[in-house]
Amino acid sequence: MIGFRNVVRNGYEETVRKGLNAVKRFSGQMSYGKGSDGERIDRLKTEIETADAIVIGAGAGLSTSAGFTYGGERFERYFFDFAQKYGIRDMYSGGFYPFPDKETYWAWWARHIYYNRYIDAPKPVYAHLLELVKGKDYFVITTNVDHRFQKAGFDKERLFYTQGDYGLFQSIYPSIQKTYDNEAWVMKAMDAQGFVKDADGVFQVPKTKELIMRIPTELLPHCPDDGSDMTVNLRADHSFVEDEGWHKASANYYDFLCRHENLHVLYLELGVGGNTPVIIKYPFWQAVFENDRAVYACINYGEAFCPIELEGRSICIDGDIGEMLLPLRASAVFGKQHDQIAASLGRARLSS
Repeated sequence: MIGFRNVVRNGYEETVRKGLNAVKRFSGQMSYGKGSDGERIDRLKTEIETADAIVIGAGAGLSTSAGFTYGGERFERYFFDFAQKYGIRDMYSGGFYPFPDKETYWAWWARHIYYNRYIDAPKPVYAHLLELVKGKDYFVITTNVDHRFQKAGFDKERLFYTQGDYGLFQSIYPSIQKTYDNEAWVMKAMDAQGFVKDADGVFQVPKTKELIMRIPTELLPHCPDDGSDMTVNLRADHSFVEDEGWHKASANYYDFLCRHENLHVLYLELGVGGNTPVIIKYPFWQAVFENDRAVYACINYGEAFCPIELEGRSICIDGDIGEMLLPLRASAVFGKQHDQIAASLGRARLSS
């Protein structure tokens, strides 16, 4: 086995390397796991409680479970005018639409960023996940770009957002390896379109539903360093900026994997689909294959499976992540309350 210490100290490169190795390693036969739903939940509870470390790998399905859907009612509420004028049907496809000018393009992106990055999650799925791993030795790698983990209270030093952040801009010229916080700009762009803040300070569509689908030309974002046009810091091609914070997070992830290389590690995959499996899914499979003490767990709606070679050390749970976390959270909360009561009784005995 090639250990982590024998490669360059870069968590992203290491995880991609493992992902590519996994493609060659496994036969292609898949298993949907063993045991009843209840048995799988119970087994996952035990793994969370007993693992030396937990590596959480999160994809779009986790944020979808938390209420950040890109279509349906949520899209119609905030993008109804773009849907009517341009025939756009969801937020994802709208991000690729060839808008007629920069002012319209950035009006779209201001809304997209705001409603996926700067508002609170509609459902407390991330908060419930944090309760499960609080006090544990954990690390999170995610392809999501919505900042949900940090907003929920996860330790920033234990997070690696591999694909960027809706809350950051970068120059269109990758030679400038810097990113820029965009919150103040987003708020101005939302206000300029006619959105109004409610009692909680959240931008909402006005009752008249009269919105401007453009921002003023003077509000177009430009790089503070050279005045060039900006773009959102999202990995789309070679121009993606991996700034100082990105490299620090990558190194932290590498170090975490290195420290726990041969220990009892739970690789907990949540909502990872088929878009970029080489970043989380395949590397998790490879890591479990290489470590006899490791366990792979996957919670995903309609896509919970594992290689047949890992069937005995895998827990595959098909269902909504938020719903599946509820029994796990209930067990964790009960356990903490039990420990607190036991500690209180112990103190009482000592003082008597």
